[in-house]
Amino acid sequence: IFLLLFYRSFHTGSTAMPIYKCESSSVNPQTFSLDEIVMGLREARFKWRADQNRLKEMGGRHLPSPHTINEALELVIGALFPMRLGPNDLLQENEDFYVGHTIGVALNTLLTQVRLEVRHQHRNDSADPAGLEEKAVGIVREFARKLPGVRRLLDTDVYAAYSGDPAAKSVDEVLLCYPGVLAMVYHRLAHCLYTLGVPLVARIAAELAHGQTGIDIHPGAQIGAGFFIDHGTGVVIGETAIIGERVRLYQNVTLGAKSFPTESNGDLSKGIARHPIVEDDVVIYAGATVLGGVTIGKGAVVGGNVWLTHDVAPGCFVRQASASNKEALFNGNCD
Repeated sequence: IFLLLFYRSFHTGSTAMPIYKCESSSVNPQTFSLDEIVMGLREARFKWRADQNRLKEMGGRHLPSPHTINEALELVIGALFPMRLGPNDLLQENEDFYVGHTIGVALNTLLTQVRLEVRHQHRNDSADPAGLEEKAVGIVREFARKLPGVRRLLDTDVYAAYSGDPAAKSVDEVLLCYPGVLAMVYHRLAHCLYTLGVPLVARIAAELAHGQTGIDIHPGAQIGAGFFIDHGTGVVIGETAIIGERVRLYQNVTLGAKSFPTESNGDLSKGIARHPIVEDDVVIYAGATVLGGVTIGKGAVVGGNVWLTHDVAPGCFVRQASASNKEALFNGNCD
């Protein structure tokens, strides 16, 4: 029906589907041609590539696929928690067989994506293809070696969610239902990939979790054991954030950058530390925004809706400013 209306609107003058102009479009409904669109898109691509000094794309589309990465990670997650996130008919006596088979399939699938990124990283040099393949295989093997440690870390996150939320009835509930736990499952895996040298695959993995949970954790963020994000929606954690153990965040918390230094040519500097350090046993309540390379000391509490751009001493409580005092207020002798 849509195609029929589309055709009639151009060839019979029907008003069933009006034509709207955007960005000074010069397409004439009476002389509509796909060739015009193809040529217009070609001109747009050429301009972008010329502006980016990328007129020659080497080969075809050689970039990782979010769909394939998601398939691989879902298999890995099932193998990490086989009796909770694996197949419904799995029996405990068959766990090892299932885990071994699933990990093998997942790693082979992931290897196809890691291989694409490694090749893309070296697309402009004369690297030996055999050496690139060895590098890709090495990354995936090291990722596999890290999985037992990832499972142990995730166990601490699951328990932190269960013990930190009075509404939680079981660890099974938090693993199956809590967006903060799901976000951490993906983050622990994405962080491994990030540290192993495939940041694009890692970022895709992080964005898969972001899309499902509304929690945006950059794969570069370093997060200690027993981390709990309660409710979760709107939480943002930047690339260079460092978070200690047993830290708890609530919804809409931002651990972001205060400023963005630039290079001599005006481009933003990449990779420099620009996000907060949150030490052990810190609690940050809903809506708080912590910006820049500040340190929130061990055991400190940051109240809801606080805007914080300077250090907080260990054990201090920071609460929202009053209407007459725009600065954050501290308890006791905290400076």
